Amino acid sequence: MNKKIIFATGNEHKMIEIRQILGDLGKEILSMKEAGIDLDIVEDGTTFEENALIKAKAVAKHCDAIVLADDSGLEIDYLNKEPGIYSSRYAGEDTPYEIKNQMLLDRLKGVPREQRTARFVCAIAAAVPGKDPIVVRGTIEGYIGDQPAGENGFGYDPIFYVPDLNCSTAELSPEEKNARSHRGNALRLMREKLKDII
Repeated sequence: MNKKIIFATGNEHKMIEIRQILGDLGKEILSMKEAGIDLDIVEDGTTFEENALIKAKAVAKHCDAIVLADDSGLEIDYLNKEPGIYSSRYAGEDTPYEIKNQMLLDRLKGVPREQRTARFVCAIAAAVPGKDPIVVRGTIEGYIGDQPAGENGFGYDPIFYVPDLNCSTAELSPEEKNARSHRGNALRLMREKLKDII
């Protein structure tokens, strides 16, 4: 049986979270880079799920392992669910997140809190040799704050606030964030599905 899980990412932040949540599956968990796979994958799907599947299938062609891939982003209801699947490319791929976050805050200037609802979405796809692909979705609901806060996390975390905690996801400890984050939720769903087949 496959001894390895390869996660189609080069993002070290993600790999820490992934290893914490999937560690009890008893498999070695490698990033694409650690597995020596270097691919330029065109994510041309129209949903988070499609993009995750595109990545998982592309990497699976280059190895004999279980391949997981995710696609995640921020949906802001007031902005017609932007930036959505374009979250990492919003305002240009190399634009620092401080600038992206400020642009979103500027677009929401004067909008009351009840209309600033938003969610982080994470779809994870698994390409398992000899099996049908598996796709799951995890979310965390919240709202966009008036200003960035917190030093933890990355990306849009400083402007995304968790209502019951009244703080941003960048103000949570890694453990607190994993317990409720969109990626944490999706990884736990995936872990349950993989347990049955591996």
